[in-house]
Formats: sequence, structure tokens, C-alpha cells
Amino acid sequence: MNARREFSGRVALVTGGASGIGLACARLLAASGARVAIADADARRLSALRRRFGTANLYTVDVADAAAVRRTIADLDRRLGRIDVLVLAAGICRDAVLWKMTDEQWDRVVAVDLSGAAHVLRAAAPVLRRQKSGRVVLISSINGRRGKFGQANYAAAKAGLLGLARSAARELASSGVTVNVVEPGFTETPMTAGLPAKIRRRAIEETPLGRVARPEDIAEAVAFLAGPRAGHVTGQALAVDGGQALGI
Repeated sequence: MNARREFSGRVALVTGGASGIGLACARLLAASGARVAIADADARRLSALRRRFGTANLYTVDVADAAAVRRTIADLDRRLGRIDVLVLAAGICRDAVLWKMTDEQWDRVVAVDLSGAAHVLRAAAPVLRRQKSGRVVLISSINGRRGKFGQANYAAAKAGLLGLARSAARELASSGVTVNVVEPGFTETPMTAGLPAKIRRRAIEETPLGRVARPEDIAEAVAFLAGPRAGHVTGQALAVDGGQALGI
């Protein structure tokens, strides 16, 4: 784990932080000195993190619930007095081809993956503006740019994150806040663990570096964009995919 202390004194909130990419980001930020809070809908996974992050900093919340998000942001601000870093990693899949996709599959993915990020940004914006500082990193996907068979809902939501981020980057720039996007390729997470082996093989074949990403690969890019070395970077999207999306 990275031993840098560049986040000392900083407060970070990671949504979707109980597993996968979000958890890797939370661990790296904490190891780099940040006081990290995690918001996730999975209470069981959150409970396993109590010793590492502290019960008070673990929020069982569905980011699709705007009111619950507002309560989370308000409580974190009240307790710790600031929010310096937002990592918006909450995301789900409900895969189906368009002609078989249900209304629930479409609505739920968009509600979590896109609207959930917007709910957090909208709730946190007054805190960030009051501080006149902050870093926001949204976790999208290369499938938001290239599309993916059976993932129209997921790809549309992830594509929407780029428009959300670039608009927020413009709106928050005068307050010293940067907003950027990281676009992972195929990554070893609980979300991808159950996929058929042939999909994993295809992802490796598509990737010039010859392997799929680890969550820690994504976390390193997030930490850069969330840290002091990226102070003049905003409204940008960084693919962390081993070259998987080079063909688009």
C-alpha cells in the first residue's frame, strides 16, 4: 500500500466504497493520510470495515435516494467540518439486450450509476463552495464511450457521468474545486467475478498490456486526480484500461 501522506488532514467520502474499486480507493486514501468515510448500500460489507474506518464513518445508504444522500453529507460535514475529496464509485449492472430489458433494469441502473452521482454532487456542492476547495472523481467506464452489447443502461449511465462531470467542473471551478472522471476497463471486482470465463478471455485479448486491471490500478489514478499534483486538471476523463479502448 502506498505510504504517501499527501492527504493528511483531508476528509474523503467514497461512495460504493465497501468493495471493488471503491474499497481500493478508500484504502489508498486512508493509507495516504485521509480520514475516509464510506457510503454503500451493502450493510454486511460495511460492517466488516468497522475496525479499519470506524463505525461513525460508515454510512449504509442507497445513492439513488436523494434524501438519504443529503442526510449523509450533512452528517459528515457536521462531524468533521469539511469534505475535501469525493470519489463517486457506486455502480451496479442489470444486463440485458434492449428488447429484453425491463423498465426496472433500465431505471435502477440509471438511478444508481448516474443519478446517484448527481445526488452526491448536488448535496456536497455547498460544502465545497464554502471551503473554496475540493476534488471530485467520478468512476465511469470505457463502455460509456464504446458501448457494450447487453449493457445499454450501464453504458448510457456511464456516458452521462462525463457530461455531469464537465458541467460540474465549469460550475465549481471558481470555488477552487476540480471534477474529473476515471474510466476503468475490465477490472477484477465482485461485479465482474461472476462473468463467464470467455468474457474475461475476450477482455484480455482486447488489452495490449495483456491483463485485466486490479482495483488498485484504478485507485492510483483516482488518488492522483484527487491529490495536490492534479490541481490544474479539471473536466478530464482518464481511461485506466491497459489500452483496451484504443480501438475506439
